[in-house]
Amino acid sequence: MNQNQMRLVNKIFNNETIRTIWDKESEKYFISVVDIVRVLTDSKNPRHYWNVLKGRLKEEGNQSVTNCDQLKLKASDGKYYKTDVVDIEGMFRIIESIPSKNAEPVKLWLAKLGSERIDEVFDPSIAVERAMDLYRAKGYDEKWITKRMQSVQDRKELTDIWKENGITENKEFAILTNEIYKTWSGMTAKQYKEYKGLRKESLRDNMDNIEVSLTDISEEVTKRLAKKTKPKGLTENLKVAHAGGQVAKNTRNEIENLLGESVVTNQNKLNYQYINEKEIEKK
Repeated sequence: MNQNQMRLVNKIFNNETIRTIWDKESEKYFISVVDIVRVLTDSKNPRHYWNVLKGRLKEEGNQSVTNCDQLKLKASDGKYYKTDVVDIEGMFRIIESIPSKNAEPVKLWLAKLGSERIDEVFDPSIAVERAMDLYRAKGYDEKWITKRMQSVQDRKELTDIWKENGITENKEFAILTNEIYKTWSGMTAKQYKEYKGLRKESLRDNMDNIEVSLTDISEEVTKRLAKKTKPKGLTENLKVAHAGGQVAKNTRNEIENLLGESVVTNQNKLNYQYINEKEIEKK
């Protein structure tokens, strides 16, 4: 994890050591269940505690938590052993299942988050203000934040047009987005994030001004062309997405000819750095 994410996990678990690992394939963080149990229960044998808890949860029909992955995590002896792990959602569900005073602060925090999300349903402007506050906390200036909020709306307009043109599956939205990125940058969104050293972070949040402008151009042209020509289904919309990306590609080529250097950079906005981890192995 990068420093910001590590601080969040440490805050949740009162600065105790919790082993985590990133899975490139699923693009998720996984957390050691035994470590969660150890911190929240003060058990002398957290592995046994987890086995008992897992059995009880299975009896209750809680398969989403008990069907854990097993990944190799580094132990105190420096060796790697297969360990039960869960993703972030599974982590919180396990916390909710542990009757311990150590788990209460986390449960209260989750309850507060739930209350805030309900408030946002009644007043969506709260969510917008919350997003702006998060960007401010990360160090973005007001001009950038205003532009970013507008880009969210522009992206929503593009996906709405895609829906009108028969695009309904998340997988199809991802395919069209990748076609745009791949055409002008030479990389899919996932490859672009890896190039910048990102994981869960937003790609657009970590672009420089020219990269953002090229992204905006490609999506705006795609949106207007799709609205005008009304392509139906994935195949026809792919052609339009490619055309939008090509306009940005042509613009990129002109800029790079003038500058004499690539405008697609591997730099990210806030200098995220990750600790190299041993390649994970699933059971």
